[in-house]
Amino acid sequence: MINGIRSLPRLNLFHLMSCDEMPYVVLVSQTFQRKYQQLPNTLQNQIKRSLGELNKDPFTSRSKCDMKVLNETHPKKYRVRVGDYRIIYIIIKQEVSVIDLLKRELECARIE
Repeated sequence: MINGIRSLPRLNLFHLMSCDEMPYVVLVSQTFQRKYQQLPNTLQNQIKRSLGELNKDPFTSRSKCDMKVLNETHPKKYRVRVGDYRIIYIIIKQEVSVIDLLKRELECARIE
């Protein structure tokens, strides 16, 4: 389990971060969590920083947080680039649901 994550059984997701100052709540799926736990600690720390940036604004790309809308996906999906990995997420109201973690050259050919 990622430090600071608690289970939200109703959604079958894990609550990562929320704060009164930050308008979005970031949730991560079990699929994401399994892949995350297999990564080296240095990469895990980079991913944690990127997920923290999603709390502030999950729409706008900025320094150290390369975000992009994935075209022709329904519901609309987004990705954040962290090295050779891509964090795939959707936004529903004030919740950012992280649904997958993909290695660029292996799994990102086409996301639907």
